[in-house]
Amino acid sequence: DFCIATPVTPNLVIRFYDKEDITSPKSIARLSIKALSKTDSLITNQTLDSIAIPLNGEASETIYLLKMNDQDGTLNTNKTVILAINYIAQEDYVSRSCGFRYIFKNVTIAVDPLNNDWISSISNHSISEISNQTQSHVQIFH
Repeated sequence: DFCIATPVTPNLVIRFYDKEDITSPKSIARLSIKALSKTDSLITNQTLDSIAIPLNGEASETIYLLKMNDQDGTLNTNKTVILAINYIAQEDYVSRSCGFRYIFKNVTIAVDPLNNDWISSISNHSISEISNQTQSHVQIFH
């Protein structure tokens, strides 16, 4: 048997927007993202207007540190935020040859107010289910 489907465990897709003009996507300069439980970064020093970040299917929470620098790229002008994502990970059987993937239910997203230097607001703090990554799940305004 060959797996002809692409049973992808979906990532959380976040799109960034301008807080002054909420219909305009706004790139983040020198964006770096690291899961707090990991040593390696997912993204390092890139300019992006959207990201797709994985959630840990073996846990009920994933915490990310997002760092940006829209000024001069020096260490003392970095802006950081801690993003906590809580969920129920549920195995989803695809087929005998493809195996399982995870889908995420009752997803909640919180910004740590003590560690937030740049996010103005989030479009929705709860998502009933993440089962694909074809469109953004959350919009962050900055």
